[in-house]
Amino acid sequence: MAASILVVDDDEGIRELLRLHLSAAGYEVRVAEDAIVAGYLVLKSPPDLIITDVSMPHMDGFEFIAALKADKTLPYIPVIFLTSVEEGDHRGKELGAVGYLTKPVRADHLLALVAQHVPGGAHPIG
Repeated sequence: MAASILVVDDDEGIRELLRLHLSAAGYEVRVAEDAIVAGYLVLKSPPDLIITDVSMPHMDGFEFIAALKADKTLPYIPVIFLTSVEEGDHRGKELGAVGYLTKPVRADHLLALVAQHVPGGAHPIG
């Protein structure tokens, strides 16, 4: 069974790009445009990995992950933060981030980082 990944970003172009790269690599991908929708998806069916933008309206990526971590009924879910600049490295580490991707995202970096943290997923072609 393919590993499931939740991509959270308010930019539709970024969501679609990541969905295409990850789906082509054999992952099951769900997308959300903000932390509210993403929270619902996580509660409904926790993914194997979350890739979330840091800068989003309503609730930023750090607040979203902090809220998830506060819910002790959820399993451990590795998180990769997606940033447009080198923002919040310290705060992300406090929340247990397993990695960071900067925009624009390179497909090889995305797939290599995901493959390090998701069991049962596809492996990037090297």
